[in-house]
Amino acid sequence: MGPTWLKDAIFYEIYPQSFQDSNDDGIGDIPGIIDRLDYVAGLGCNALWINPCFDSPFMDAGYDVRDYKLVAPRYGTNEDLVRLFREAHARGMHVLLDLVPGHTSDQHPWFKASAQADPNEYSARYIWTDEALWGMEGRPYIAGMTERSGAYMLNFFASQPALNYGWLDPYKHWMSATDSPEARATIEAIKDVMRFWLDLGCDGYRVDMADSLVKGDDERKSATCAIWRDIRAMMDRDYPDAALVSEWSNPDQALCQAGFHMDFYLDHQRNGYNTLLRDYETKGGDHSYFRCDAGGSIRRFLDDYLPKYERSRGRGYISLITCNHDTPRPARTLSPAELKLAYAFILTMPGVPFIYYGDEIGMRYLDLRTKEGGYQRTGSRSPMQWSHGENAGFSTAPADQLYLPVDASPDAPSVEGQWADPDSLLSEVRRLVALRHAYEDLQADAPFAVVNDDEAAAPFSYRRGALLLALNPSSRERRLDDALLQGRRVVYRIGGAALHEGSLAMPGQSFVVLA
Repeated sequence: MGPTWLKDAIFYEIYPQSFQDSNDDGIGDIPGIIDRLDYVAGLGCNALWINPCFDSPFMDAGYDVRDYKLVAPRYGTNEDLVRLFREAHARGMHVLLDLVPGHTSDQHPWFKASAQADPNEYSARYIWTDEALWGMEGRPYIAGMTERSGAYMLNFFASQPALNYGWLDPYKHWMSATDSPEARATIEAIKDVMRFWLDLGCDGYRVDMADSLVKGDDERKSATCAIWRDIRAMMDRDYPDAALVSEWSNPDQALCQAGFHMDFYLDHQRNGYNTLLRDYETKGGDHSYFRCDAGGSIRRFLDDYLPKYERSRGRGYISLITCNHDTPRPARTLSPAELKLAYAFILTMPGVPFIYYGDEIGMRYLDLRTKEGGYQRTGSRSPMQWSHGENAGFSTAPADQLYLPVDASPDAPSVEGQWADPDSLLSEVRRLVALRHAYEDLQADAPFAVVNDDEAAAPFSYRRGALLLALNPSSRERRLDDALLQGRRVVYRIGGAALHEGSLAMPGQSFVVLA
């Protein structure tokens, strides 16, 4: 299952350009993150995921890396990042960086060398045809922009040429095999990048587009999985306490075959996770489970989740997220009362949970013009709201110089406004995080089983180890009568659930944990 620290890990995702500006230039930075570590520790999170902070032309918010071994100057220096590792470790925190292995920026020195007409050691670092007038047969490519005669493949945006990990079944003479020297050289180059930061104190990586390495791979992604098993073997040997989490959302592959320690359960339309918080893209209206009286059902989540959980159990952890930098914030449609129940569920499920910065106070999705390739994702990337003061406490730079505008609503949520309020969303999140830390049966590897999913008859209930949990997101009172209730006591509740003589009464919008 990997590093033992993952068992009790609760991650906090930080989008560095939007978290805290320490030098008044309007952009968040690493010293700003360091300044706010005590807040994250006070929240109860004991691990961080930092979105890309490496040198980049920022055509895709840093997911177009120009130098894997250099912190982007707008965020600080390599020494600042090492200090962040040190300060986090002093607070009992681990830090994951964001690894982008499938592509680089077209301004990366590797690509500039690869684009030269004369052959060199980087000529095959990327995927090229051998004629500028030949395309990629239905795959995205660019031609006619370099001295080299050839078209090069894109991994996503136009500024992101695909690194060469080979093809599963090469059928053109310009295609490399997965065991070719050039494909192996790419793998070793990425290992070298990983070692560089691990040696400096990094505790592992979140891996961007982890399933995108080998081109022409089969449905099982068998060749890409083999690469990650190779990388995992290196980590197990040299960095056994380091962790990997994949942007894959397929635990059968990512956990069982590729060897990742964690795999994100991402917000893909109509999958189980989507039905919990964001089921509003269908013509029938919003039927999100945590939207009170919206007609959602936990069964839609369970039908998708349970087979994945059972097949991957013991092989790694499925990671539920409140949100991430690519996903609309849940407060876009859910009220604070609804968010409390949603977070109660996320923080009491198996696996390793991730909280996206600002979700703990209910930051809203904003209607913003695209920034650095964000497009519709930009609205989830606005500055952290620390206070009701200037620029929400994010920066003292003039408002028109901020990386993105802050939420200017008079009732915009803030840490300052919620920290001391026992009824606030932030206070509830802090209590839920503390609850998870306090009970091993709520942590990553404790058993999970459904007790009742017939919500017409009783609230949804489930077991984590010896604990019994029940959830009622509707406005109607529900009751649970079960032999499992005998001899139990309430150890946590939201919304006034009451246990009396073997019967559990749950008013509308309530949650309870019974020991």
